[in-house]
Amino acid sequence: MSGQDHLSLCLCHLIRLLCSLLLQCFFICFLLTGVLFLFIMGIRAWLQRRRRKARRDRDGRPAVAFFHPYCNAGGGGERVLWCAIRALQGRYPDVDFVIYTGDQGVTGEQIVDGARRRFNIRLPRPVRFIFLKHRLLVEASIYPHFTLLGQSVGSLILGWEALVAFTPDLYIDSMGYAFTLPVFRYLGGCRVASYVHYPTISTDMLSVVRDRNPRFNNADYISNNPFLSAIKVVYYCAFALLYGLVGSCSDMIMVNSTWTLGHILALWRAPNRTSIVYPPCDVQAFLDVPLEEEEDKDGAQKCHSIVSVAQFRPEKDHRLQVRAFRKLLDRQPGRREMVKLVLIGGCRNQEDEERVLMLRGLCQELGVADRVEFKLNISFEELKKELVDATIGLHTMWNEHFGIGVVECMAAGTVILAHRSGGPMLDIVVSYDGGITGFLADDDEGYADAMERIFAMTHAARLEIRRRARQSVSRFSDREFEASFLAAMEPLMGTLERENL
Repeated sequence: MSGQDHLSLCLCHLIRLLCSLLLQCFFICFLLTGVLFLFIMGIRAWLQRRRRKARRDRDGRPAVAFFHPYCNAGGGGERVLWCAIRALQGRYPDVDFVIYTGDQGVTGEQIVDGARRRFNIRLPRPVRFIFLKHRLLVEASIYPHFTLLGQSVGSLILGWEALVAFTPDLYIDSMGYAFTLPVFRYLGGCRVASYVHYPTISTDMLSVVRDRNPRFNNADYISNNPFLSAIKVVYYCAFALLYGLVGSCSDMIMVNSTWTLGHILALWRAPNRTSIVYPPCDVQAFLDVPLEEEEDKDGAQKCHSIVSVAQFRPEKDHRLQVRAFRKLLDRQPGRREMVKLVLIGGCRNQEDEERVLMLRGLCQELGVADRVEFKLNISFEELKKELVDATIGLHTMWNEHFGIGVVECMAAGTVILAHRSGGPMLDIVVSYDGGITGFLADDDEGYADAMERIFAMTHAARLEIRRRARQSVSRFSDREFEASFLAAMEPLMGTLERENL
């Protein structure tokens, strides 16, 4: 046998060996896929049997469950939750409602009472709470690296805990944990819906990393290193693909603003199932206060207050507020005793409380501690008083998805000064009736300039802006939210009602 024939024979043996290995791998994969499929179908059948039994125990009443692990936090997302439940309870008296929460050390009655005190919301009837034990798995603090992926995997586990504890007929993710959607849809056999406050990842986040800009979610050591930045871009792109896949599982998608709509359409690609439902803002409670009386009182005051309403989270950028306030005082030292900054917000956990301590330290460092007040977890009545008495309403979050605090400030009669991005720029602080409704800025110099300009305005000029702003916010009322939310949910809720006949 010649050398060439021997080589050909070896190649034939090698090809046969490779084909055999490929066939074996294919068979093993096929077998494992079959086993996995049977396992999933077994779990699904078990959960559906439990759901049917639980429904019989409720006299056939269907159940709608909201996934909101921080329902006792007191932020804008929580106000959406309580208004949504109130609207559904009023329209569908024969449906039970459940909330999955990770809040420990409180009772359901205390949570509902907290919603009443903070948001002035009273539910028509009780709701059931499922208290989850593993909320720590979705805390960003336990994932120093690959935080988005870690929290998403954690939400899968937390979602499984919720599903096993109670399997509803309709599942609504009202806090942005999209990775729970396939768990409830494919394992629990539930219909699923989403109310998206803020996309977990967005093209803006990719741009920040690609352009190597330092932000609260892009550390300096990454933005300063081209290799690490390239790795993070690849990671973000891969995560965006996964996020789009799980989000597309939703039968009904509601988003809270034009900015969020654009990103969700780009990522989830479900335009026929997606609609804007502006979040509810309790504007009527503020509109009851006459602007003229407030302005007359303001004219007699010795101190003008600049009020910020935002949870103490890093993305709210309270540091920018303090720096801009310092610049304002530097420009107008003679008015130091006539102006103060009031930071109002909720603290969800120890991490938020530590952030407040750091902000207090920054105030000391910049020499403005005597002119800055912190008001944490205050009641709705106290919030209302602070806003009504304020001259300027301050907002500094970059790409805020919507901005309930911005709307509340405008309804209360403050002159709003918000960030030139996201929902405030696209949906809220926009021209109305041929004039401006507030001011926008994007850095400490810009904010200081705007505050200086507002204080320099005449009484009549400020009053005109405030009146126009008040008139514009009626589209964000509780009533408008309830109408839009119920219209969006009608197809899914109608199906539940028909099944209950």
